[in-house]
Amino acid sequence: MNIRRLLLDVDKAVERPSVLEIAEVIEKVPGVDGANITVNDIDAETIGMEITVEGEHIDYSALEEAITKVGAALHSVDEVVVGNRTVEHVPRSR
Repeated sequence: MNIRRLLLDVDKAVERPSVLEIAEVIEKVPGVDGANITVNDIDAETIGMEITVEGEHIDYSALEEAITKVGAALHSVDEVVVGNRTVEHVPRSR
């Protein structure tokens, strides 16, 4: 399966790893062409992040392993884009 984009909900401890350390291990995952890490929640012990990863044939298993090995926790996969082209989300009107 050609995974082209993943939107991940990830938490880390306040102290370690740093956001830069997480970015560094994500960048090395096979298939990753780019990533965006946005901090969206900070409390006394943890920092919540939204991580968008894009590329061609992203190795999800290697990505998951890299994130957990560096000391962060992958909570959920909130978006997956697969196939030969990227299909953007179109909000529904109700």
